[in-house]
Amino acid sequence: MLIFDADDTLWENNVIFERVIDEFLEWMTHPGLDRAEVRAVLDGIEAANAPKLGYGSKVFLHSLGECVAQLRGRAATAEESARIAGWAAAFAGDRVELIPGVAETLAELARRHDLLLLTKGDTEEQERKVAASGLTRHFRGVHIVAEKNIATYEQLKRAYDLVPDSTWMIGNSPKSDILPARSAGLNAVFIPHEHTWVLEHSELDPADDKVLRLPAFGDLLHHF
Repeated sequence: MLIFDADDTLWENNVIFERVIDEFLEWMTHPGLDRAEVRAVLDGIEAANAPKLGYGSKVFLHSLGECVAQLRGRAATAEESARIAGWAAAFAGDRVELIPGVAETLAELARRHDLLLLTKGDTEEQERKVAASGLTRHFRGVHIVAEKNIATYEQLKRAYDLVPDSTWMIGNSPKSDILPARSAGLNAVFIPHEHTWVLEHSELDPADDKVLRLPAFGDLLHHF
């Protein structure tokens, strides 16, 4: 069984957030506060909000509003709130950009193995992206969860009667894809992405021989 992450493993995601953040930093930066300081404040707000509010563009835009309030020392004005709301358009639409090699690699892997999709975030938003990807037919099951933690992987093990030694979690996030899957006894494949969200970064044990590290998605065909 091969279990796949979605955002930034199958299709581009965080790069869209980073483009908005670049515009936000340009807007909020002033002589007394540089970009790095603004970004540090935003990262702290997102880190606090994620466990309480979850993931996705709605929570992200909410965090931008909190960041404005914290930096300005007052609630965002109607004009500022409207500017933030305008960035919602960046996340709308019914298209996703598949990462190179994903479509053909998944098609071939689905001929050889059972595949699952496991993604976290806002249910409606993730359902839209999954549908837009055109990849649903390859998966035995699609699971959208609030958080990817050890309990999530343990639940999947029970639901599909997974054999840990022959089950692999494949993704770009050490925090959500690799470490909790390994803690649940599964194997893992780490495919790094240059735009992985900073809050998903974490250190991996270089001596863990149950974690396969691959430079590109298409390299999965050489191992599975």
